[in-house]
Amino acid sequence: MVLTPSTMLPLGTPAPNFSLSDPSGRIYSLQDFVDAKALLVMFICNHCPYVKHIQEKLAEKAKEYQARGVAVVGINANDVANYPDDRPEKMAAEADRLGYTFPYLYDETQEAAKAYRAACTPDFFLFDDQRRLAYRGQFDQSRPGNHEPVTGEELTAAVDDVLAGREIPAEDQAPSVGCNIKWKRGNEPDYFG
Repeated sequence: MVLTPSTMLPLGTPAPNFSLSDPSGRIYSLQDFVDAKALLVMFICNHCPYVKHIQEKLAEKAKEYQARGVAVVGINANDVANYPDDRPEKMAAEADRLGYTFPYLYDETQEAAKAYRAACTPDFFLFDDQRRLAYRGQFDQSRPGNHEPVTGEELTAAVDDVLAGREIPAEDQAPSVGCNIKWKRGNEPDYFG
């Protein structure tokens, strides 16, 4: 495990399109969420301890956001050949166990992760009603072992601001940190310098 921070994609970036399937084979794209008041794209997986640390609160908050008109999408971009706990059939079991109410999609080619400049799990990207990036950062300040409560307060505050039409200053956004995305050999992105 390599502790990795978000790349902090520039604010105002348009939401990159994607065409990804959930474990049942249903395909989702950006167009499926066109009527939402905002869009939250989360890069998560099954095995990462940083995701496991927040996953119950994340499931709760995602349901809350969806009730407020926010589209929520989870994307797993990990190399499942080397990390079999992240295979699509295990994604389906994890989504069922946690009560995920959002599509949990598999990015087999890792192209969606690259388009979003995703770096870690979890990595959050919140887009406004025009699908411009308004927030990229942490769920909250809790991390495995730091004894901070898991609240989701920073992401929730960002959702509140986006729904109210308020800008979230870049200096108020702290990067998410977690396990690095498990890139397929030879497929590592060039945005890490």
